[in-house]
Amino acid sequence: MYFKKKGLPDEGDLVLCTVKKISYHSIFVDLDEYEKQDAMIHISEVAPGRIRNIRDYVTEGRKLICKVLRVKHERKQVDLSLRRVSVGARKSKNEDIKQQLKAEKMLESLVVKLKLNKDKVFKEIGLPILEHYDNLFQAFQDVVLEGEDVLKECNVPSKYIKPLVEIIKERIKPPEVLVEGVFELTSRSSKGINDIKEALKECDKVASQEGVKASLIYLGAPNYKVIVKASDYKVAENALKKIVEAVLDKLNSLGGKGSFKKK
Repeated sequence: MYFKKKGLPDEGDLVLCTVKKISYHSIFVDLDEYEKQDAMIHISEVAPGRIRNIRDYVTEGRKLICKVLRVKHERKQVDLSLRRVSVGARKSKNEDIKQQLKAEKMLESLVVKLKLNKDKVFKEIGLPILEHYDNLFQAFQDVVLEGEDVLKECNVPSKYIKPLVEIIKERIKPPEVLVEGVFELTSRSSKGINDIKEALKECDKVASQEGVKASLIYLGAPNYKVIVKASDYKVAENALKKIVEAVLDKLNSLGGKGSFKKK
């Protein structure tokens, strides 16, 4: 990681560390996210139960996710636990780390694109952003949703903004929310199937007008599932409501009947 935190972690934090030395009773690690800071894991905090050989659990150079047990600021001493990290917490922390590394990769792509010095670009972009955000990836996610104003508000130099926004939007897709439900559509007309198909065409029309994605799944007569995808829950809900109204109104105008149940 290029950007490292200053100071010490707080008790209860999850930290990424690298094993540098293993003794009979302890593991000594470097805290990857902090500047020149090491820590220690006592054998009792490696795994539940009796441990005969620590090396059955870790090796030098291995990356670990640990929980901070104690911090002694006067000695700059940090004690960690490996066994107290749940599977879910470890997965979540690993995802955070991947996102941070992904953000730094985007800055590296900008360096290559602009043919500039890496340290200069990283500092001129990263440092002002980190005054407003906990990490770069959070800021880049906001850029996807809100545009380049996010970078301007962080005082990122203007010469970097447009090319960086292009890279960010190529690498990070806007988050999507899903809303769905099932139509029950019937028609006693001789061309009832065609009437239902005609009514369902309203899904694509409304979705296009509302700027969302809509898909239909045939569940077997008379049921049809509709799924609406959007970047915002309210937008998706509003679009689904308009789709339902349009489909039912159209089918009604053709002599059919219908209902809708939201899932």
